[in-house]
Amino acid sequence: MSEYKNIDLSSWTQVGQGGNGITYENPSQPDLILKVDRKQINTLEFVKHEFDVSKAVEKLGLPTPKMHEMVRVGNLYATITERIKDKRSLSRICHDEPQRIEEMAQIMCSNGKILFSTQCDTDFFPSRKEQLMRALDKVQFVSRKNRRILKDFARTIQDIKTCSHGDFNMGNLVLSGDRPIWIDLDRFGYGDPMFDLGHLYQICNVYSPMKQVQDIFHMTEQQLRLFWDAFAKAYTGHDDHAEFDSQAGRFACLDMILRYEFQKCSLPEKMFFGVYIRRLIKSFYL
Repeated sequence: MSEYKNIDLSSWTQVGQGGNGITYENPSQPDLILKVDRKQINTLEFVKHEFDVSKAVEKLGLPTPKMHEMVRVGNLYATITERIKDKRSLSRICHDEPQRIEEMAQIMCSNGKILFSTQCDTDFFPSRKEQLMRALDKVQFVSRKNRRILKDFARTIQDIKTCSHGDFNMGNLVLSGDRPIWIDLDRFGYGDPMFDLGHLYQICNVYSPMKQVQDIFHMTEQQLRLFWDAFAKAYTGHDDHAEFDSQAGRFACLDMILRYEFQKCSLPEKMFFGVYIRRLIKSFYL
């Protein structure tokens, strides 16, 4: 631990909180932001991976905050990054100005298409399909029959070499003025864009009734569902996006499986995923 300097948190003020951690600012360093990941995922390996990934994404030419250094906050690891001035996530804008939900969905769509067309560094970043196949081999609370169904579908997925965010949602694309910036890149990889689209579908349609999810994104269930509808229309170019939804639903199920690759799951979380995986398989595979 001694290689990283220790930050006294008393001089920093909390300015944000997301699913992975808390962010802080310091008036004496107005161009920097401190991010401390939550204890459950706060390991040297995890935080250093997040640091290295941000550096690698920056090299790809995708807009992301400049990563400065790794530090410690007590026994926890943290990162200091460029502070994006006047930053507002798309989800926060949707909350503050709900009349702009369709506009924000279109911004998410256009920037997503740029992301999905950017060739990835396949020597550094992982294959989403390979991650999925590993997760399918170790996933629990999925019946043998359902695992076979998912594996059969997974084998048909092309191992596309373009970028995949891994946590593609309206909270992880922020605006600084009119400048879009991707954040929370620790799951970045390459693969079929539907992996990311299935993740967004899951948030907006499967998880949207959950208060915890509504609190994270500062949006109501109705607003989350409206965001998906506007996004899907923009992405497909059609008002009727039922076929697109069906494919996104299949990948939403795979997204739950990928959680076993991305982070450790508690027993209640495994049971929760087991219930929803069965529902999604019934809805989109059978």
